[in-house]
Amino acid sequence: MLEAAGFRVEMPPVPLCCGLTWISTGQLATAERVLRRTVRALSPRLRAGVPVIGLEPSCTAVFRADAPELLPRDRDVERLAEQTRSLAEFLLDRAPQAITAPPPGTSRTVIAQPHFHQHAIWGFEADEDVFRRAGVQVEVLDAGCCGLAGNFGFERGHYEVSIGAAELGLWPAVRDAHPGTTVLADGFSCRTQIEAGTEVRARHLAELLAELL
Repeated sequence: MLEAAGFRVEMPPVPLCCGLTWISTGQLATAERVLRRTVRALSPRLRAGVPVIGLEPSCTAVFRADAPELLPRDRDVERLAEQTRSLAEFLLDRAPQAITAPPPGTSRTVIAQPHFHQHAIWGFEADEDVFRRAGVQVEVLDAGCCGLAGNFGFERGHYEVSIGAAELGLWPAVRDAHPGTTVLADGFSCRTQIEAGTEVRARHLAELLAELL
């Protein structure tokens, strides 16, 4: 979709990690090393002002919030925080003309599960604006955390808490959705939890827009 809007898309030159795996388990020294490696790999593009689009909300949140706290007074880290945007934010800022409503009678109905990192750091307003522009009828769930929370739901002793959180709102909303409703969740954890409890394959915003536009 970005290429269709006139942008040249580059993937990182080597496999990179935001470091959240280590941040979430308190291994901050390792997280710092991982982040430094990522910033070094991206630094030529960062210094050239190239925007970074985060498709995974957890990674995007680390780049925008955690990285400057872990690695203060590093100008490239500051650039990473300043230049990282979600897909919705980038499209609204740089290519709003690419978001067009589909022909009458072909609009989509979506229920969306915002990721908790996105909710905490930059919110869901840009995504809702994209939905409106694309003619999507969306219900944004106010169900809280999906319950998986990264590695939390996979750890011994957390299973009951994990599924209990999902049953508070997310799973019932997905199960009760009208046939043909698209379930959207940008977070990998949220998509995993949805599929585990409902057998529905949730979509990412990028997938939905690729289909619509």
